Amino acid sequence: MDTTKLREHTAPRSAEETRLLLTAAAIAGPLFYLSSAVQALVRPGFDLRVHPLSQLATGDLGWIQVLTFVLAGLGVLGLAVAHLRVVTDGVGSRVVPVFLGIFGAAFAVAGGFPMDPQNGFPIGAPEGSVDMSWHAVAHSAAAVLSFVALAAACITLLIRALRARHMRAAVGHGITALVLLLPVSPSKASLQIAVTGLIAFTWVTAYSLILRRGR
Repeated sequence: MDTTKLREHTAPRSAEETRLLLTAAAIAGPLFYLSSAVQALVRPGFDLRVHPLSQLATGDLGWIQVLTFVLAGLGVLGLAVAHLRVVTDGVGSRVVPVFLGIFGAAFAVAGGFPMDPQNGFPIGAPEGSVDMSWHAVAHSAAAVLSFVALAAACITLLIRALRARHMRAAVGHGITALVLLLPVSPSKASLQIAVTGLIAFTWVTAYSLILRRGR
């Protein structure tokens, strides 16, 4: 077999696959927040000041938010694979894909374990908070793990950017990591988590587009 011809044939194919992975990753954030925003507006009884976006996964239409979580997580897994292919040396070339993979996988898992109906949502749910079920505990643990893993990826990329004197990239990575690691305010938890997720997925989209353009 002519290995030279084989490499010439597979290289463009691999490059196209990587571009597709980065495109999927860039879409993950807008997909998650467009789906969540539409559901938050049209589902009776939902109030973002009280109910976290994760609670949209409860009720008869909860499967939509479950699917939204899973698709967004898979998009981040695409970023992890693409990063491994594109960034082959230097600080974080090996650990950042691992952190991104944990983020994507944990986010998808969080969607598969919904929160408990509470605070009057969905309609008919008990008013006020309830004792957490095992699947609500699993959801919370997976969500925390996902954001901590992304913060670790951002901190690693912050170090990489500082060493390369890419100050704009360093600022972006640093701010994202800081927001992800801020303690959650009990009184504003739903809004804070929504904003944290928005910043996290904005970073995912921006970084995916940067890697795609760099190719």
